[in-house]
Amino acid sequence: MSRTRWRLGLSATALLTATAVLPAPAHAEDVTDYTITVDPAARGAAIDDTMYGVFFEDINRAADGGLYAELVQNRSFEYSTADNASYTPLTSWSVTGAAEAVNDSGRLNERNRTYLSLGAGSSVTNAGYNTGIRVEQGKKYDFSVWARAEGGTTLTVTLKDAAGTLAPARQIAVKGGWARYQATFTATRTSNRGRLAVAATNAAALDMVSLFPRDTYKNQPNGLRKDLAEKIEALRPGFLRFPGGCLVNTGSMEDYSEASGWQRERSYQWKDTIGPVEQRATNANFWGYNQSYGLGYYEYFRFAEDIGAMPLPVVPALVTGCGQNKATDDEALLKRHIQDTLDLIEFANGPATSTWGKVRARMGHPRPFHLTHIGVGNEENLPHEFYARFQKFRAAIEAKYPEITVVSNSGPDDSGTTFETAWKLNREGGVDMVDEHYYNSPQWFLQNNDRYDSYDRNGPKVFLGEYASQGNAWKNALAEAAYMTGLERNADVVKLASYAPLLANEDYVQWRPDMIWFNNRASWGSANYEVQKLFMTNVGDRVVPSRATGTPSVSGPITGAVGLSTWATSAAYDDVKVTAADGSTLLSDDFSGGAARWKQVGGGSWSVQDGQYVQTDAAAENTLVTAGDPAWKDYDLHVKATKKSGKEGFLVAFGVKDTGNYYWWNLGGWNNTQSAVEQASDGGKSTLISKAGSIETGRAYDIDIKVRGRQVTLYLDGQEWSSFTDDKPAEPFRQVVTRDAGTGELIVKVVNAQDTAARTAIDLGGAKVASRARVTTLAADQDAVNTETDTPVTPVTSTFSGVADTFTYTFPANSVTFLRISRR
Repeated sequence: MSRTRWRLGLSATALLTATAVLPAPAHAEDVTDYTITVDPAARGAAIDDTMYGVFFEDINRAADGGLYAELVQNRSFEYSTADNASYTPLTSWSVTGAAEAVNDSGRLNERNRTYLSLGAGSSVTNAGYNTGIRVEQGKKYDFSVWARAEGGTTLTVTLKDAAGTLAPARQIAVKGGWARYQATFTATRTSNRGRLAVAATNAAALDMVSLFPRDTYKNQPNGLRKDLAEKIEALRPGFLRFPGGCLVNTGSMEDYSEASGWQRERSYQWKDTIGPVEQRATNANFWGYNQSYGLGYYEYFRFAEDIGAMPLPVVPALVTGCGQNKATDDEALLKRHIQDTLDLIEFANGPATSTWGKVRARMGHPRPFHLTHIGVGNEENLPHEFYARFQKFRAAIEAKYPEITVVSNSGPDDSGTTFETAWKLNREGGVDMVDEHYYNSPQWFLQNNDRYDSYDRNGPKVFLGEYASQGNAWKNALAEAAYMTGLERNADVVKLASYAPLLANEDYVQWRPDMIWFNNRASWGSANYEVQKLFMTNVGDRVVPSRATGTPSVSGPITGAVGLSTWATSAAYDDVKVTAADGSTLLSDDFSGGAARWKQVGGGSWSVQDGQYVQTDAAAENTLVTAGDPAWKDYDLHVKATKKSGKEGFLVAFGVKDTGNYYWWNLGGWNNTQSAVEQASDGGKSTLISKAGSIETGRAYDIDIKVRGRQVTLYLDGQEWSSFTDDKPAEPFRQVVTRDAGTGELIVKVVNAQDTAARTAIDLGGAKVASRARVTTLAADQDAVNTETDTPVTPVTSTFSGVADTFTYTFPANSVTFLRISRR
C-alpha cells in the first residue's frame, strides 16, 4: 500500500425485487442523449472465469476480531509492545485477585511463549472485540482452554454482561500437566457486551483461552465468522489473494525461533501459520496490532475451496516495501525462503504421502488444493533489487513446478519511475503476469478507462491486485464501475482484478475505503461492494465489441489559486510571485508586511520569521495555505523554498479551487525519496508524473510553475523538471457488452456517472433477441453511503419489455444498469 492511498447478480436465484425504488424519471432538460452500437458478429476478448476475485489482507482487524470467528481477544496472552506501544500480555483482560503473564520454561510449548499464572481464588475476564463478546439467544458456543495445575483446581467459566448471566456457568476439574479442556455454553439471551470470565479455586496456569460460536461458516472447527464469509461467497469470486499486502514484505525475514531471538516483527511466513493453533507462532501486524495466526494458510486454502475460488498466495521476496525499502542480502536466508515457497506448493498440491502433503492431510484435507498461481513480493519500491530476487524464486519454481504461474509486480503506484522500471524488467524477462496496484481519485478512474487499450497483447498479463477510488460513497463506486467496463473490454490483457481492502471492523480502522464493513453484531456491504457484486456475478464469457458516443463537453483551462504546504516537514517560503500570461502581476509577496494575503486551510503552525513564511511544525501533515483567485488561469508561479527540518520537502500548489480540488508539486515526498505532481479531486489524490529525487535541508530552491491552458511546465532552479498536459476527459458514460455462453444472453452493462439521465439509442447490430430483458439497477445520490442501519445503494431488479434490434433505454442519473437480453 502506498502513501497516496487514502486497500447482485441476475442469476435465477438472485432475481428478488428489492425494497428500494429507482429515482423518479428526470425532467426533459435533465437528459443527455447517447448511442450504443453493438457488433454481435465480431469476436471480442474471452473472459476467464477467474477474472474477478477478492484480496484478503489482515488490515482493519480483518482476521482476529473479524473473519476469524474467535471471540476472545488476546487468547494466548501474547500481546506485546512489539505489536502496539499500548499493548501488554494482559490487554483485553481484567484481573480480580492475583494473576500475571509469565514467560518461562513452564510454558505450553516453545512457540507459545507466554502463559497466565492465576492465583488461588482469582479470576480473569476477557472483553472480546468492539463492545464485547456477541452471543445470540439459543445458540451454542464452544469454550476451550489449555490448563496446568499439578495440585488440582476447579475452573469456573462464566458468560455474563452488566445485566447478568448470559449462559449457565460451567465448572472444569483440572489436574496435572498441560491439557486441553472443553465446555459448551448455550446463550439464554442475546447481548453485544458479553464478558468471558475464568476463575480458579487453586493456583493454575492457563493458555489459549478460547470461545467460538458453534455456528461458523460451513460449521467448520477453528472456523470463520458466518455472515462475513457468506458476504464474500456471495460475490462468487474467481480467486482469493492472500495474506497481503504489506504483511508479506515488511519486517524481519527471519523465522520465529531461539536462533533468531524470537523476533516479533516478521514478514508473513506460511509455516508459522499451520498445524495446531496452540503451536502456531505469533507476530506483530504491520498495521499496528497482533496476529494470532489462528487464521492461517490452511484456513485460507480451505476458504478458497469452499467459495469456489482459485487460491493465490503471496510470499515475501526478501525486499521490504510499504516505506521500509530494504533488500536482504543474506544468500542463505534467500535460499531458505525459496525452499519454503517450494514446500508451500507441495503443501497445497502434493500427495498425502509427500512431506508437506502429509501435513495438509493431518490437518484434515488429504486432497490437494489445486494451486495454480503464486505471487512473489508486493509493492517493492526497489525494482532492480526485487527483480534480481524474483528471478531466483521463479527459476526454482519453474524447474520443479512448471505448471505454476509465478506473478511479479510493478510497485505501489500506477505510474512513475518504479512502475516503468519494474515493467521494463518484467517485459524483458518474459514474466507471465504482473501485479499492479493503485488507489486514485474518482476522476482518475473516469479519465483512464482506456488504460489497458494500449498494453502489449503479447507481453505479460496484468493482475490488478489492488485498486479503489479513495472512498465508500456512491460516486466512488460509480467511478470504479466505469473503470471496470474498461477492464472487461481488455480481458485479454487484464486476467485478474480485485478491489481492496476487503474488510474493515468499524472500531479498528487503519485504511479507508473498504468493501465490507462490520462490528461485533452486524456486517454490511458498501456501495463499492454492490458494484463489485453486480459485475462479479454477471461477467459473461466473451466481450461483444461495442462503441458508444461520448458526453458533449469542452475541457476548459486549468483554473485556480496558488498554495504552499508541507508534510512532516518544517519549511520556509519567500518571494512568491504570480504573473499572468500578459505579464501583469497577479500576486507578489515577499512577506515583509506579514502574511495577510494567505488563508490557512490545513494544519501546522505558520508565521512570518525574518521575512519568510515559515511552517514550523515538523510533524504536521498537509499544512496548506492558499492565496489568490480560484478563477486565475494561464499564469506563472514563482516561489523560493528552503527546508528547515523533517522527513520530506515542499508542496507547492496551483489550480487550487478548494481544499479538495487542486494540483501540487510534491518535492521530496515519500520520505524524501521522490517528487511528483499530484492532483486532488473531491479529496482523493492521484499521481500525474513522478521522478526519484530528494530535497536538501538548508538549501534554497527556486521553484517555477508555468500554467497554459491545460499544459503545465515545471522548473527547479531554472532547469525544466518535467511537463504534462491534463487533457483526458472524465467521461461519465461508459459501457461494455458481453455474452454468457451458458444462457446465450447478451449482457449490456452501462454506467452513467452524472447527475443527468442518459437517453440511449441501442443498436444490437441485427441480433435476433427476445423482447424482454432482465434488468438490475444500482442508483443513488452521489454522496450516498451504505451503513449498518441504512443501505441507499441497493440493487433493484425489474423487467424491460421494449427490447428490439434497435431500441431506446433511459439510464437513470448516477446509475449502474445491467440488461440481460436473451437471444432468439
